[in-house]
Amino acid sequence: MSEEILVLSNVESAYGPIRAIRGVSLKVRTGEIATVLGSNGAGKTTILKTISGIIDPRRGSVHFRGEDITARDPAQIVRLGLSHVPEGREVFALLSVRDNLLMGAYTRRDRDAVARDIERAMSYFPILRERQHQDAGLLSGGQQQMLSIARALVAAPQMILLDEPSLGLSPKLTREIFEIVVRINREHGTTILLVEQNANMALNVADYGYVLENGRIVMEDRCSALREKDDVKEFYLGMKEDGVRGERRWKKKKTWR
Repeated sequence: MSEEILVLSNVESAYGPIRAIRGVSLKVRTGEIATVLGSNGAGKTTILKTISGIIDPRRGSVHFRGEDITARDPAQIVRLGLSHVPEGREVFALLSVRDNLLMGAYTRRDRDAVARDIERAMSYFPILRERQHQDAGLLSGGQQQMLSIARALVAAPQMILLDEPSLGLSPKLTREIFEIVVRINREHGTTILLVEQNANMALNVADYGYVLENGRIVMEDRCSALREKDDVKEFYLGMKEDGVRGERRWKKKKTWR
């Protein structure tokens, strides 16, 4: 059994008087993909921001690779091998694609290794190589998401925090992004903590999952087991019982266009 690379213990974070997460404890094992599911406003993004040092927790602790990183400076956390791909992509619109990738290496000094990692990142996203001299702001939303993930890779992380990668993307592009995320995990052993509203996609690619409601973890299990839980089926996978007596059957809810 692999060791735990990330451990949150009873973490509470807030925005002013509003508590966003309350007593959150979770663990991510080295080399796995873990996911946090929840509705808008449940506190998913706050968890990632607390881990990466953007928000200081009011209580609790965050340990990465056995080291206490609670309320550490974000740049120090990146140097330890933890990269954060934020919700909404947040690329540097006026910089070229290549310069955006170089920004991912701002904590590194090994230029030859950085050059190799840029090439590796672009191998996952060939469109970025084609457009490496183009301003990032001129890329499509999907291409900007690719750039944001590639920029995180250039930091040579052992773990990536990935916040809502499917946001605003078509189903086809979402599948492409997730296929690459799985490749990154399998080919390089990069641990990933994924926050995602597309529960079906997240449960398909992740190993272990947590369900967050109103800032609290209310359920956790292997993703294969979570998919079979009635509450997950109804509230996150859009399924409902079909009313057949004597047997619980589930089907996708109708959606109207």
